[in-house]
Amino acid sequence: MAQVLKQLAQEEAIAREPWPDDSLLYQPFDAEQILLAEQASCLAVKAYLKMCKLPFNVRSSANAEFMSPGGRMTKLPFIKAGEFVIAEFEPIVSFIETKGTKLTNHLDEDEKDDLRAYLSLVENIFTNAELYLTFMDDENYHQVTSMRYGSVYPWPLKAYQNGIKRRTVIKQLNVYQWKDMTLKEVVDKVEKCCEALTERLGDRKYFNGDLPTELDAITFGHIFTILTTKLPNNILAETVNRFDKLVNFCANIDKEFFRISS
Repeated sequence: MAQVLKQLAQEEAIAREPWPDDSLLYQPFDAEQILLAEQASCLAVKAYLKMCKLPFNVRSSANAEFMSPGGRMTKLPFIKAGEFVIAEFEPIVSFIETKGTKLTNHLDEDEKDDLRAYLSLVENIFTNAELYLTFMDDENYHQVTSMRYGSVYPWPLKAYQNGIKRRTVIKQLNVYQWKDMTLKEVVDKVEKCCEALTERLGDRKYFNGDLPTELDAITFGHIFTILTTKLPNNILAETVNRFDKLVNFCANIDKEFFRISS
């Protein structure tokens, strides 16, 4: 027990060290490999790091998902900060908070609870919709997904890896009860999520007023990626594009923190 407590104390002490200037964010290659859901998650983490004004560099790798602590079932990106490797948006946010950087200090407990509920909504709806559209829609899968995911593998390994990845994603969608949905049902869920976000945003700059939080980062990551990713079946972009406030919200964050589209 003493050894365990000592190890926990050491880990906590390391976690509370200043954010390292040489932190790395790992992701697949942008131009030829990364897929819709991965791009959204990577952009959300980048947005959060920029909102926190924390330095980081991006390192693209063909095998980024296998380098991640959880392998195929873990969402990208992952970051290496000092001696720590952390994957997925919420664990990364939690890790950053242990270092004293928190974007929700101005919120009361009720507002924080409300924010967490919307975080869960955005992550669940958009991630599952993105995975559905890229792996369950045959047109998107054969013309884009299989080509991009398999681009880093030689034949016949390409076909083998594509098959494993598609089965893994479909199994994940089945767990969340999205596998047997129709495309219309998926679009309806995205539309209702956008309606809720539009109402939550109102006429404010960010979801909680004049200061950004992780909800702004994750919403930007998903919506901006959907709007800027070209797919044969681009129904998600068509759906999201009808919500002017969310489109303008993304444009403002892009302008302030990225200038991707300038």
